[in-house]
Amino acid sequence: MTTEMICAGFGGQGVLTIGKFIAQSGMKEGKNVSWLPSYGPEMRGGTANVSAVVSDEPIASPIVSYPDILVALNQPSLDKFGPSVRKNGIIIMNTNACPHGCKRDDVQIVAAPMSDISLEIGSIRVLNMLAIGIVIGKTGLIKYETMESDLNAFLKAKDPDLLHKNLEAIKRGMEIGQGH
Repeated sequence: MTTEMICAGFGGQGVLTIGKFIAQSGMKEGKNVSWLPSYGPEMRGGTANVSAVVSDEPIASPIVSYPDILVALNQPSLDKFGPSVRKNGIIIMNTNACPHGCKRDDVQIVAAPMSDISLEIGSIRVLNMLAIGIVIGKTGLIKYETMESDLNAFLKAKDPDLLHKNLEAIKRGMEIGQGH
């Protein structure tokens, strides 16, 4: 089983981190992974996207042209990558930043006000973890426990408050993903 994914949004939204954590967790779970970031020269505020592949088999190429999953954190990203999502694929979109939505009816759409939910949790910085939670809840691509372990290792000593909010965001995202 191979799952190809593109995460896209404005620089500073943590899209590269989404792909990195998914690839890292997949690797820790014994899967083959690739992670290929792409961002404009503006970085923060410019467009950024990342391709991530998680597979039980060797991966021929890290380039993702027709993703199974698209995480679109803003409308320009949805407009750019939405048409290339495979039929019966999944589009996860932040309705706060995708006012025109997606007109496709041959894919599963998980639409949530991700910016609002992140602020409810206590920080816009958890938006990317909310997105990861939606991916986990919808697809089971990686395990929550692996993400929790990675985040603990990364944030426990550095920023325990942000760690708590990130874990809460993943759990909220999983509920959203399971509900769609």
